[in-house]
Amino acid sequence: MNERFEPDVPSESEEISRTVDERFASRVTMSVPDRHNPRLHKVMDLVNQDDDLYALWLAANVNAVERLEMTDHGPVHVKIVMNIAVRMLRLLSDAGVEPSVTTHYGLPPEDAEVVVALAALLHDVGMSIHRTGHEEFSLFIAKDKLDDMLPQIYDRRASTIMRSEVLHAIIAHRSGGLPLTLEAGIVRIADALDMAKGRSRIPFAAGSPSIHSISAQAIEAVTIDKGAERPIRLTVEMSNSAGVFQLDQLFRDKLKGSGIEEYVEVEGRMEGDTEKRLFRQFKL
Repeated sequence: MNERFEPDVPSESEEISRTVDERFASRVTMSVPDRHNPRLHKVMDLVNQDDDLYALWLAANVNAVERLEMTDHGPVHVKIVMNIAVRMLRLLSDAGVEPSVTTHYGLPPEDAEVVVALAALLHDVGMSIHRTGHEEFSLFIAKDKLDDMLPQIYDRRASTIMRSEVLHAIIAHRSGGLPLTLEAGIVRIADALDMAKGRSRIPFAAGSPSIHSISAQAIEAVTIDKGAERPIRLTVEMSNSAGVFQLDQLFRDKLKGSGIEEYVEVEGRMEGDTEKRLFRQFKL
């Protein structure tokens, strides 16, 4: 069964500046198919009870979208990345690819799902402080969160190992990052795969189109399923050939050096005979 990830575009009313309470009123619930994984289920319960963590996602998105006019880095983004990451990990597991926590620590594959889910959820919390250096900022914020959550699920020894694995996956998602684990490589790619037009809606609508925002507007959806020759097949659906920039210039850099290149096949596809017009005028 394939899984199609389409942009989650907020309604017009959600674009209006709101108070803290109003922002919390439209809270995004974190969920992922737990596939009889009680530890992953427990993580989702803990995450959804954590107002502090949700406020960090809100603050990250205010910095990214409202102050810097960048793409979404808030709760919708991390939820999409988490589901993509868990989906990719399961496809690899079904193909017999062993996760790093199993290879190096003898932990079950279900714990690798916890690693990628938590890393995906926490990878951008440093944006709540600043865009510059946000990957490093994410580490010390995430450590506090992990020190609170993981001992509720694991004993002290295992929780320390799990914390290290999650923090590694967080720092390895940055440009030039060097993933040393399968899980970190998956999170790096999952982050890059949230490329569809919903993420670029704010800067594009602000009237300052760039190749980044235009090419993102051309991405309709990303489909993830079992490949014909490799464990994972990524199909990127485009409405305009400008979307090729997302694949050739942006996604290629993330895939290269991720450590999971050999497991992934990628196809860009544009349906129909005509292209959608994405802008009317461009000035320098």
